[in-house]
Amino acid sequence: MYQRILIAVDGSDTSGRAMQEALQLAKNQQALLRVVYVVDEASIFSDTEFVDRSAIERAAIHTGHKVLEKANKAAEAEGVFIETKMLETDSVGDKVAHAIVEEARNWPADLIVVGTHGRKGLRHLFMGSIAEGVMRDSPVPILLVRLP
Repeated sequence: MYQRILIAVDGSDTSGRAMQEALQLAKNQQALLRVVYVVDEASIFSDTEFVDRSAIERAAIHTGHKVLEKANKAAEAEGVFIETKMLETDSVGDKVAHAIVEEARNWPADLIVVGTHGRKGLRHLFMGSIAEGVMRDSPVPILLVRLP
């Protein structure tokens, strides 16, 4: 049913759980799995005024490489071939959810897998939701995964 599955990971426990689900689905469907990590340069550059922004960006990219390497090891353990890709937001208006949806369109994915923290109330209002943004704009079905 699904031949091209895209999953966005960020290194959190929630995205780890989503990765497990995506690996099992890809294995069962014999699908190609693309794992993406988004470096949100827009927030790095807009949220800091008096710090070394290049150091923060290097750290974010380093973290992304570590997260993608962990995904490679998990896929290898399950016998699933994956592709990994690091995405970057370029401008203040170019948010993480938009980068994920654009990658899904351009690749093109049949399904997007995203972990969600399930925040409600004020926490949701202040922190927003990448999963919600992906749901709002995705041209393909989405599998949302929460921690039990």
